[in-house]
Amino acid sequence: MVVKRVRVGLLLAFLLFCSAIVGTAEIVEYYPTDLGNIWVLETADGTERVTYTIEGSEERIDGQEIAHFTRTVETEGTDETTGETYFVHFDEEGVKLHKVVAELGSVFGTAMATLSPPALFFPAALAVGDTWEFTLETEVILSGPISFTSTYEVIAVEDVVTPAGTFENCLKIQLDSRTVSILSVGRTTSYQWLAPNVGIVRVETDQELVFNLVRSNLVPDVSAYDVTGDGVVNILDLVFVASRFGDADTDADVNADGVVNILDLVLIAQNLSD
Repeated sequence: MVVKRVRVGLLLAFLLFCSAIVGTAEIVEYYPTDLGNIWVLETADGTERVTYTIEGSEERIDGQEIAHFTRTVETEGTDETTGETYFVHFDEEGVKLHKVVAELGSVFGTAMATLSPPALFFPAALAVGDTWEFTLETEVILSGPISFTSTYEVIAVEDVVTPAGTFENCLKIQLDSRTVSILSVGRTTSYQWLAPNVGIVRVETDQELVFNLVRSNLVPDVSAYDVTGDGVVNILDLVFVASRFGDADTDADVNADGVVNILDLVLIAQNLSD
């Protein structure tokens, strides 16, 4: 009876602790802009990969320190990569875009577009119903002058399940692109999902090809803390560990020190999913 009371007391204490964490106000970033951030997304069969990175540079444009936001696309079985590098700076309004250098492959080569003044690439604050757009003008081998207009709209809030974890309250953003060349006018629609304080976790292309997050420095490996094995670290994991407090249960002994104790509860609490 005493042991049960101790366990219940510990569990209640940690429930109160976790409630205090949830109740604490925090600034939500849907595109964390720290240098060194990386997001790796893959198709379900692993044959195609897209990698996003934010890296510093020594370049300055219009007095602004420039960072490189890069998207790289790779396909298994080929050595060629495509993608773009966006030359950006960060301020209170969000991510500002100065220049884009696109690697279009061996046929179309490299294209570059500049914007002066810079355009708003991603707002600092996002909510359902928000829209923004910008236009790039460049020249492409075999096609000549081309303009690209990108229109973004936040259309929904959804939960997203990926190999890197389950992300709640993600913003679903619809991207409508309009391409105008001498020969034609083309329109496409794609989607991306941004998780709070993580960033991009899913992309669906205009050809309905879906990429899901498999790795990011912003997502710790929480598999060791998901003691219930349901794919998320939550209150059920705390209950599981607390119910075995004082035992030598290897399933609940998170830090593998031979006994289930307060240290294991602390580790679970520190890695609770948002």
